[in-house]
Amino acid sequence: MSRIFPVAAVLFAGSTLIAFTSPGDAAERAILAPAAAMIEPVVGHLETATFAGGCFWGVEGVFSHVKGVISATSGYAGGEAATADYESVSKGTTGHAESVRVVFDPTEVNYADLLRIYFSVVTDPTLLNRQGPDRGTQYRSALFPASPAQEKVARAYIAQLSTAHIYTRPIVTRVESNRRFFAAEAHHQDFMARNPTYPYIVLNDRPKVAALKRLFPARWKA
Repeated sequence: MSRIFPVAAVLFAGSTLIAFTSPGDAAERAILAPAAAMIEPVVGHLETATFAGGCFWGVEGVFSHVKGVISATSGYAGGEAATADYESVSKGTTGHAESVRVVFDPTEVNYADLLRIYFSVVTDPTLLNRQGPDRGTQYRSALFPASPAQEKVARAYIAQLSTAHIYTRPIVTRVESNRRFFAAEAHHQDFMARNPTYPYIVLNDRPKVAALKRLFPARWKA
């Protein structure tokens, strides 16, 4: 079901959001994760990484405010090109997850730094195939590493967090290698920046950006 509704419909969904994001769900709860013990070596001026952690509006919104991030693009990863569109992905049967491709300068912010932000602010890694009010495999918590080095760092960091018992439940975030990214439709790009008062954004995504600014002030950019 599309999130591009008339305001009245979104407000009705908002009452559902409150129920879904009750304390028992532990959804969208910001936790300051420790710095990664393993860091990917810098091999170039720009790198790319893809993250999935619920609705791509909020994931994009967070990463676009990280210092050193050049661009954040909403899209789909995990499935095939033929089904890389919002209507198909929304059915939850394509293998795709709503994802965000992040282009960053590793001399300013490395992949391990982005992982720390992702696990602290972007996603609740203990929720299986859901985030906040959204349900389905298309909203899974997943990492799509762009290189073997990124995959090694991602798996090591998940193991580090699991050993440290940062969360009260097991981490279910998946690492999915060799998956293509497909950019989403134009109206999904920069959605949060263009619609800051949209009810879904206010309830679910602006708190994530506020948590980024609060927990990572040195990483914040306006």
